[in-house]
Amino acid sequence: MKHIFTLFVVTLFISQSMGQIPILLDTDANNELDDQHAIAYMLFNSDLFDIVGITVNKTSGGGDISNHMAEAQRVVDLCGYGDEITILPGASKEFQEILPDLNNENHDGHQAVDFIIRSAHEAEGRRLVIVPIGSLTNVALALEKDSSIAPLIRVVWLGSNWPEPGEYNLINDTTAINSVIDNRQLELEICTVRYSEPSGTAAVTASVSEIREKMQGLGPHQKVGIPGRDGGVFHNFGDYSIELFENIGDEVRALYDVCALAIIKDPRWGKPIKVPAPRLEGESWIERPKNSHHVIFWENFNREAILNDFYKSMENPVESSGNR
Repeated sequence: MKHIFTLFVVTLFISQSMGQIPILLDTDANNELDDQHAIAYMLFNSDLFDIVGITVNKTSGGGDISNHMAEAQRVVDLCGYGDEITILPGASKEFQEILPDLNNENHDGHQAVDFIIRSAHEAEGRRLVIVPIGSLTNVALALEKDSSIAPLIRVVWLGSNWPEPGEYNLINDTTAINSVIDNRQLELEICTVRYSEPSGTAAVTASVSEIREKMQGLGPHQKVGIPGRDGGVFHNFGDYSIELFENIGDEVRALYDVCALAIIKDPRWGKPIKVPAPRLEGESWIERPKNSHHVIFWENFNREAILNDFYKSMENPVESSGNR
């Protein structure tokens, strides 16, 4: 297993050394606060990430799709990238609800789904990395609508408590999971959450006091103030980060979604495990040890390294071309 891990990490480093990584973030941006920090982290690392765009999906928290769109746009604007990043609405319903209507050009989520498909084909020989940090609905629909994109993309999903049942992103569309996991042409990696366990992204936490100390005033200054989700007006992402943490109601919160981007940036910050692809039944995993098709689950994330890099990215952001 150690040799497999080393080979996997070396392979990722070689692929990254060939240039920027084309990346598409798929987010339920208005749920909690980790999506917002992941968006900022991605934008402020745009020297490494060639950002294709952001697609949005609706989960049970955060209101309807327009609320998630508005929050994604708010963070992009606060980071100074408002005129440079494409943000498109995706699915509001579950995969199985939309599937019968998929041939209708105006089906639920069509803008995000068609954008994913088009972006995969336009990646110019580079494998597009899609990072869903909400449900897998948009990705599952894109793969169903155009199966030829599977070998053109790498999917790094933040979701599941594997091998244990449940988890927010998973339960928000269980119907999308198996169609993605069972796709034998797809390179699929899953960053585990594992609430209250030290081995998942749930362990990569920051406290309100830490955020107050480190984030004040960070990020490019925006001359025109931008209204926050819960009120107030903000001129940089750092101050908005403090507002999000102060309003969430807990002293400590995990930055789950940041981890999915962090292990793309540096795979040494987590441990990948290659296993025969399991199957989801209800909200529980059924192991299939004889399955010749494999997926990768990430665990044991390096909290210190990820948070240090997150704060470094906030302190020294790569600014948009319009602000340079």
